[in-house]
Amino acid sequence: MKYLLVMALVLVVAWLWRHNRQAEIKEAKPAAPAPQPKGQGVTEIVACDLCQVHLPKSEALIGSHGIYCSDAHRRQAGG
Repeated sequence: MKYLLVMALVLVVAWLWRHNRQAEIKEAKPAAPAPQPKGQGVTEIVACDLCQVHLPKSEALIGSHGIYCSDAHRRQAGG
């Protein structure tokens, strides 16, 4: 009988601990996303039409047949 009482006490304590822990997790607010430094906007990324290397659109070369990563690729594609 005393083992049954001890077991019941352990189960009650475990249930209370778990219940309080779940309540703490629900109350915790999610972390806010890190702010972006001012002056830096979103940069569009494009792929070279010849080799598929990804680079910022500001660094890409625009040809008559597409977007390229270098002048050699632009000339090779004929654009």
